[in-house]
Parts: sequence; structure tokens; C-alpha cells
Amino acid sequence: MAEDAPNAAAEGSQPAPPEGSADAAPAPAATAGAKAVEALLPSLSIWPPSQRTRDAVVRRLVQTLAAPSILSERYGAVPEPEAERAAAAAEAEAFAAASKSAAAESPASVEEGIEVLQAYSKAVSRRLLELAKSRSAAAAAAPAEGSAKEEPEEDSSATAPATEEVAVKEE
Repeated sequence: MAEDAPNAAAEGSQPAPPEGSADAAPAPAATAGAKAVEALLPSLSIWPPSQRTRDAVVRRLVQTLAAPSILSERYGAVPEPEAERAAAAAEAEAFAAASKSAAAESPASVEEGIEVLQAYSKAVSRRLLELAKSRSAAAAAAPAEGSAKEEPEEDSSATAPATEEVAVKEE
């Protein structure tokens, strides 16, 4: 018994029953443990996140858009004022979408709250990526428009040497 005391303190209030005994059935113990956890968890709210958490998400999005990151290296960095506006809008849209689905499903358990939180996280990430891609596409289109305006000038200079070649051949 004295040898079982440290294990009992580490694992719970009772020593583990022998493997072959009827008390070794995990289902009743697991159910009792789950009920005890559920009794403690109503005070734990996974969804909705606090305003402090939402603000932290926005700050992280701004860092991802404006500071050197994998996203900014691939699609280009966004100026900080624009990144702040875009990050706040992306987070608000994702929060509204997740809140709408949470209201329809009414997450009653922690697991359901976690699912809504994961949907919110995915929505934020998707909106952030869409923003970076659209901004990159717009930036790529702007120089293409500028080069299209310069094309006629290049064409006129390209035709001038051809005229000189014709003149040289005639001589």
C-alpha cells in the first residue's frame, strides 16, 4: 500500500485497480471524469473570443501584411495604414460569418465552440490571403498598363532602324 500512495496522488485519489478486475472498466470512470470536467467548464467560453483576443488577431494580421513575412515576400508588403484597415475589415468579416454560423448552431459544448473558433481562424486566413493576392494582382496590372502606353514609342523607334536598313540597301 505504501508503494501505491505516490501513484495514487499522481493519477487521482484512488489507486489503479488490478488489470483483470471488474473495476478496470474505463467507461464508467471516463464518464464520471467527463461529467466532472463539464461541471467545471461552463465558466470557460471558447466562443466568442474576447475583444482583447480579436485586437491581438488584428495586430498579428497587420504584422503579417506590413512586416517581412512569407506572405509579404511572396505578394509584396502592404503599407501599414492600409494593412491596419484591411486587417480590421478581414477580422470583422470573419467574426461576423463565424458568429452567424454559431448563432444558427448555438454551440452548447466546448467542442462546438472550438469548431466555430476554427472556422473563424480559417476565414481570417482566407481573407488575408485573398487580400494579398488581389493587391499583388493590382500591382502587377498597374505596371503593365504603364508599359502599354509606352509601347507605341517603342514601336516608332523600332521602325526607324528598319527604314535606315532599306535606305542602306538602296545605295
